[in-house]
Amino acid sequence: MLLRPALLTLNLFILVACATVEKQPRTIYSDKLSADNTIAVQQGYPDSVLRVATLNLAHGRKDSINQLFVWENTFKENLDDVADVLAQYKPHVVALQEADDVSRWSGSFDHVAYLAAAAEYPWRTHVSNAEGWLYSYGTALLSAQPIAETIKHTFQPSPPTLDKGFVLAQIEWFSDDKNKSRKIDIISVHLDFSRKSVRDAQIGEMLEILSTRTNPTIIMGDFNSEWLTETSVIKELAEKSRFITYKPEAANCNSYKDKRLDWILITKDLEFVEYQVLSDTLSDHAMVVADIRFKSDADEVANHPGAEINSQK
Repeated sequence: MLLRPALLTLNLFILVACATVEKQPRTIYSDKLSADNTIAVQQGYPDSVLRVATLNLAHGRKDSINQLFVWENTFKENLDDVADVLAQYKPHVVALQEADDVSRWSGSFDHVAYLAAAAEYPWRTHVSNAEGWLYSYGTALLSAQPIAETIKHTFQPSPPTLDKGFVLAQIEWFSDDKNKSRKIDIISVHLDFSRKSVRDAQIGEMLEILSTRTNPTIIMGDFNSEWLTETSVIKELAEKSRFITYKPEAANCNSYKDKRLDWILITKDLEFVEYQVLSDTLSDHAMVVADIRFKSDADEVANHPGAEINSQK
């Protein structure tokens, strides 16, 4: 009974004491990113299937109750565990949420840079959507493929909850014709947990920015929303835009306790080949992994296969 008041007091302390530092512009556009030259670039891919993954990192605390109670070495061990799973499944692009930059409350080192090095992803993009003297964290993408351009966006403030946002990276991927690549936008997003009205507004901001783009698109992240509820922003997004998701009413895709809060959505010019929610304990959320390919003009697939993904050891 004493634990809940203590946590409420701790959260109140964080919200009040962590006065937000001066922030960068809410939307930042960038051109081609250079690879981290300390990380080897993997050459060649066997087929046209793009494997992606998404994980809310929970500030690197894994299943600890709060990152303030975790030692620096433990943060690194937890991120090493994430890197081991990425090495098994080998996603080409990884979306991260609650991904920390140098933050006092999570070991005072850049978690995204550390994980990129440990899991050998030469390209990365990261935006700290929430910043204060104690914390700096947000959304990120790790990529084995060159990133041609990025968009970093922080949603309008929604006090008393901390800021959320998304990061977009454009890569090129191959269709069935191995000699022809196509541009594709990949997004890591984190929506507010407390209010549907805020989530609706955040979805609106994201769609407004995407409205000028025509590339096939994959959106991954922690939407803090389920399908079978009256407050489902996922359902609204799928029904009112060009996005679809994988078996939205499936009972075996829960990613946060008994809820499905972490989603992968794709535009209708793409299709799911395989999809799986992993059982590894890496965070208070589960990692979601999916294989995706360009839909052939001659093969309009009505139903997704739903096969499970095997690790590639």
